[in-house]
Amino acid sequence: MYKQKKYLDNQPLADAIRKYDDALRAAAIGGPLPGERISVSEALGRVTAEAVIAKISSPFYHSVAMDGVAVRFLDTFGASETRPKRLRVPEHAVFVDTGDPMPDGYDAVIMIEDVEKTSEDEIEILRPAAPWQHVRLVGEDIVATELIIPENHAVRPADMAAMIASGRTSVMVRRRPRVAVIPTGTELIEPGRIPEKGDIIDFNSTMLSAMVSECGGIAAKQRIIKDDAELLRRTILDSLAGSDLVLVNAGSSAGREDFTSDVIAGLGQVIVHGVNIKPGKPVILGIVQGKPVIGIPGYPVSAALTFNLFVKPLLHAMQGRTDPPPETLTAKLSRQVASTLGVEEFLRVKVGSVSGNLIATPVTRGAGMLMSLVRADGVVRIPAGNEGIAAGHAVCVELFRPGHEIANTIVCIGSHDNALDVLANALKKKHPEMSLSSAHVGSMGGLLAIQRGEAHMAGTHLLDEETGEYNVSSIKKLLPGRKTVLVNLVYREQGLLVPAGNPKGIKGFKDLTREDVVFVNRQAGAGTRLLTELHLKKLGIDPSNVKGYHHEEFTHMAVAAAVVSGAADTGLAVLSAARALELDFILVAKERYDLAIPGEFFDTPLLQAVLAIIGEGRAFREQIVSLGGYDVSEMGKIIGVY
Repeated sequence: MYKQKKYLDNQPLADAIRKYDDALRAAAIGGPLPGERISVSEALGRVTAEAVIAKISSPFYHSVAMDGVAVRFLDTFGASETRPKRLRVPEHAVFVDTGDPMPDGYDAVIMIEDVEKTSEDEIEILRPAAPWQHVRLVGEDIVATELIIPENHAVRPADMAAMIASGRTSVMVRRRPRVAVIPTGTELIEPGRIPEKGDIIDFNSTMLSAMVSECGGIAAKQRIIKDDAELLRRTILDSLAGSDLVLVNAGSSAGREDFTSDVIAGLGQVIVHGVNIKPGKPVILGIVQGKPVIGIPGYPVSAALTFNLFVKPLLHAMQGRTDPPPETLTAKLSRQVASTLGVEEFLRVKVGSVSGNLIATPVTRGAGMLMSLVRADGVVRIPAGNEGIAAGHAVCVELFRPGHEIANTIVCIGSHDNALDVLANALKKKHPEMSLSSAHVGSMGGLLAIQRGEAHMAGTHLLDEETGEYNVSSIKKLLPGRKTVLVNLVYREQGLLVPAGNPKGIKGFKDLTREDVVFVNRQAGAGTRLLTELHLKKLGIDPSNVKGYHHEEFTHMAVAAAVVSGAADTGLAVLSAARALELDFILVAKERYDLAIPGEFFDTPLLQAVLAIIGEGRAFREQIVSLGGYDVSEMGKIIGVY
């Protein structure tokens, strides 16, 4: 009977790494693995387990380096343009081609371009030859017994060629680490099965296995283990037999069904359980039967982060590699971020270059937000002693993708619309070198980002209550004196989303005051939030009388998901979101959704590429219409310049 640990160590990250490294070193594990001999043709990227010494010289004979004639340089003395010298063939000159062995007794080559053939057995030259000109001498490139590449060297294409040239057809390389990946959790189901309520598709195993492969290891995904301590114990023992490292995914915390720590402790030793990082706090670092066993947290962001912090360096060490530092850049944080004091946080961000300034915009922070990993360009470390980072502060970003791609990223900050996702895909399809990065902070937040010089464009749908006009008055108010081009993207239908069949009979905003109705709202500053507030004001409804009013989501799809899940009975969003998740829709308004573009960016190649798709892309327009609730009749039209 296993009793769950009810606490975590919560050690500082640096201390945890040092403590585990010391334990691995003391147990004589975690270092380079033994070698195995493989064909040179298969060695790309593998790490050498011993030095590679040349078996033969290259070239191993005196080799002709140019098409021409082989001569004895002494026979060419005195030749000049005014007094050409004639040589008889083959007594004094022999015709040769590149790569031929030098004829015995000859010590120079004259290029064919410098030779005049005067007869079948005679040539004429205009200048003398130097000793060994245009001849590759034995060992010119490689000398037998010479070091080709050292031990612990990652093999490159040029290295492979050099080994072959030196007579080597095989090479001793570090064995690739074998890693067992054990997914745990009664709620998990295999990919491909249709999930039912309470089921979670096991996607972490695929991610972790791919990360193992990316680090040069060989992953072996085990079958899903239900929350059973004895079953987990047997699976770990079985996995250890054929593995160099075991990863147990989930069950690493101190909950009712979190057995991993106690099982590892029962089989061997738990060195660390709990690190002061966010996300990834409950990671387990253990040793069983002389091999590392690591408990990876179940949330996907936590799993990816702890892998990079603890597993990746270990896999590199097993192959004799040093763990390369991540590519970094310095960027300005687009908005203030609060953080928990005493915890080192890894903040995911999107990065773009605006007017020569690198801007880092935080993405969703939850440990379970898998798409935050997909969308993020890198992470910012917030030290444990900080309570957050102020807007505009310079931060160091550890990149997930090459830095050179950042320059071709269009930064769109503002209101969310599904059309932006379609636009991002259309842009990437037509211009693979470009990307569209959209951060959803609401219409007001987007215009303020333009004001601060942090965005190339902003999605906006701010309604002026007095004039009934969209966006113009807000631009004039928030961006005075700054040239801004307003371009229409779509007209769209906004309405209340309700479950299929509308079981609670919701008809409009008046129903939001009912005791049995729970609402889900958008964040402050969002155009949809302002539309909600406008309708409540018209009806004289106090927001405090609306259940769920302070439950905020940042996208239309998140609102739809809240309704589908039962977390809310209704919320205001676009028709396309309702269609996507098969919800019913109660029309509230048809609104104009525009792109606000600072004048200095309008004519740049990046923005013109976007505008070309918007203005001329028939397939793009058809795809938008197919989402439902969109009017594209004025797509690409310049509403005005302000």
